[in-house]
Amino acid sequence: MGGGGKGMKRRFGMSRPLQAHLSLFCACAFWGLMAPLGKDAMTHGVDGLTMVTFRVLGGCVLFWITSLFVAREEVPLRDILQFAGAALFGLVTNQCCYTLGLGITSPINASIVTTSMPVFAMVLAALILREPVTTKKVVGVLLGCCGAVMLILNSAVHGSAKVGDVRGDLLCLGAQFSFALYLSLFSSLVRRYSVFTVNKWMFLWATLFITPFTTGHVLGVLSHPIPARTWWEVAYVVFFCTYVSYIFTMVGQQTLRPTVVSVYNYVQPVVSVAATLLLGLGVLKPAHAVAVCLVFTGVWLVTKSKSRRDVEKEKKATMQKGKTPCK
Repeated sequence: MGGGGKGMKRRFGMSRPLQAHLSLFCACAFWGLMAPLGKDAMTHGVDGLTMVTFRVLGGCVLFWITSLFVAREEVPLRDILQFAGAALFGLVTNQCCYTLGLGITSPINASIVTTSMPVFAMVLAALILREPVTTKKVVGVLLGCCGAVMLILNSAVHGSAKVGDVRGDLLCLGAQFSFALYLSLFSSLVRRYSVFTVNKWMFLWATLFITPFTTGHVLGVLSHPIPARTWWEVAYVVFFCTYVSYIFTMVGQQTLRPTVVSVYNYVQPVVSVAATLLLGLGVLKPAHAVAVCLVFTGVWLVTKSKSRRDVEKEKKATMQKGKTPCK
């Protein structure tokens, strides 16, 4: 882990795994509010393409400014080029598909589709990283998925969200697959550098990929008056759901396995429902409590499942034990 992550660890005096889990929870908490706020912004002044451009450009500016105040790391050209691939899957495809999909489907449908990402991550980690697909991992992913879908469907029954669109649902599904692929392909690259080094290069590449094709469109959108409320929602999406959340996600990714990182996706609908209850926009029902228990039980099971390293250690210990002469 790079200098930025170590400094955070020393500053807050917490263990690395605990820091990773808390960081992922906070990131998903911010993302849990992104679907309703981002959807509202995209119906009152900005569209999906403009929101994506604001996210990558805003993230790029914020991370490069931040990099001026943290320890500088030397990144060889080979890794800089690898960051282009990481940006393509982890930012460009993921953000474009999700934001554009959210713009044409309902927040409820978009939230349901996000529950597919841990399944993709589990399968891809098994195929690419040779991570074992354990019973605990499968049960944990399924429990979390059931809990998340239960929360979302319960909200849908009592809410008045508009009907979704299959095109938007498929785009959101593509976003989940893209991010799961990023977690599996680039986990070793991300662990070599600090969160700020990783993000400044990824967002720079994403900006170079996207802005040449969207600048004219964005300027056209900005030529029309945009309500102040929409600007506040855009600011929330750019600062908290992009800058802050990507820092937290990288902190988690540098310590935890891809499947564990992805299963935190199930926290997002929990946060959305909790925010609704705290704001007095809904009431706590037994289904809510059951769903939350399923989600966090699923997260716990996946966290406790064996990694490839654990399996290899057990095999090595068994082989050494078998070679020990009997007395």
